[in-house]
Amino acid sequence: MSQPTLGPWATEAVNRRYAELAARSADLAGKERLLHLIALVDEQARLVDRECLNLNPATNAQNPYGDVLMASGIGTRPSLGHPGDKYETGLGPGEEIEVLANELARRVFRVAFAETRLLSGAMANLAVFMATARPGDVIFTLPPAAGGHATHQPFGAAGLYGLDVRPIPLIADEASATWRIDLDALAEQAEATRPRLIALGGSLAFAPYSIREVRAIAESVGARLLFDAAHLSLLIAGEAFQQPLEEGAEVMTTSTYKALGGPPGGLLLTNDAELAARIDAIVYPGLTANNDLGRVAALAVCLNDLLVYGHDYAARCVETARALAQALAATGLPIAGHAPDYTQTHHLALDARRWGGGTRAARLLEPANILATGINLPLPDVPDDQNGLRLGVQELVRWGLGPAEMPQVASFLARVLLRGEEAAALRDEVVTFRARFQELCYMLDAT
Repeated sequence: MSQPTLGPWATEAVNRRYAELAARSADLAGKERLLHLIALVDEQARLVDRECLNLNPATNAQNPYGDVLMASGIGTRPSLGHPGDKYETGLGPGEEIEVLANELARRVFRVAFAETRLLSGAMANLAVFMATARPGDVIFTLPPAAGGHATHQPFGAAGLYGLDVRPIPLIADEASATWRIDLDALAEQAEATRPRLIALGGSLAFAPYSIREVRAIAESVGARLLFDAAHLSLLIAGEAFQQPLEEGAEVMTTSTYKALGGPPGGLLLTNDAELAARIDAIVYPGLTANNDLGRVAALAVCLNDLLVYGHDYAARCVETARALAQALAATGLPIAGHAPDYTQTHHLALDARRWGGGTRAARLLEPANILATGINLPLPDVPDDQNGLRLGVQELVRWGLGPAEMPQVASFLARVLLRGEEAAALRDEVVTFRARFQELCYMLDAT
């Protein structure tokens, strides 16, 4: 038998790693393979939940009760249709779970309509694309240099659906590695192309967006306005950031496992009844068919936590991000944004060009058990990589870290990235430091 690979489309490095991992379990028998799998899950959980400083803005720790409900088994049972009109029978308690989650979403985000059945933020965005535009229509979205999400790009859900994706024009400030929307150019281009949709929100944000101004442009050409809150929904829920639906966005989408701190999935919110009805028909029976009740129950746990703790949690994230930004700047690391605060959110970023890009910088930090990701900044490109290193503090805060601990966190990054210390040699120090923070915060306990 030939060596296993992911496929001929993958890179040599990917196929080499795939073959290495496949070989580890190739000769195991059934029970041995099961035990090996269980050990891998335990190892992964210990690494990320107990031993790492996780600065990846695209993840968070979930309330353990959410984990329990996801693993309860109810999600393996089909639940098609709306409460009161289910295709299957025997779903009385499940219907109440769905209603509870939906009502919590409405309360947390102060909105008239919520869609909780979506399996991802990408699917939520696709539902909006399908509800507001047809293949061939023009839409405007933020480009990758402004943190525009992959689903909004020609190579993502928007392009795969057949939309003609145009980049929102930007005015870049290279000195601070920040940008703002060129409203005059957007208005001119929108008038010329008559887009059906304009999408704001991205994978990195230091400051509020020009939502009111963009809504005025959208209205002038008959376009809808979407705000993708995948990375900002925690701050929106906690009223520590601008409120997109109040400022003019007609629909808001979000992932539920990122800053929000819930299970994998998507959430869609709007005050527009007509748009909500169109989206509802697309979501069921079009995109989802079955509904994962275990995931919806876990989402209800997350939303219930936010109803109680959301304001405190969101405010603490912003406070901690500013403290980390200032501590990083004090070490001499090249931080993006405007001093002295650098950020108005839980996000921050470093200019990573000196390390060959953000992905390479993240891989330098990984052996020290410090997790981060690459991102595009409005700077000259780094060949074959993103030019920024993206950081977020939402998971550190959930584990009990705050502004007082940020100088130590910044020191760890500087020792690897500036001083050139061997990251693996720093690992034990990081694990010892992280051992002080093992209790999750801003969540309810059922005991």
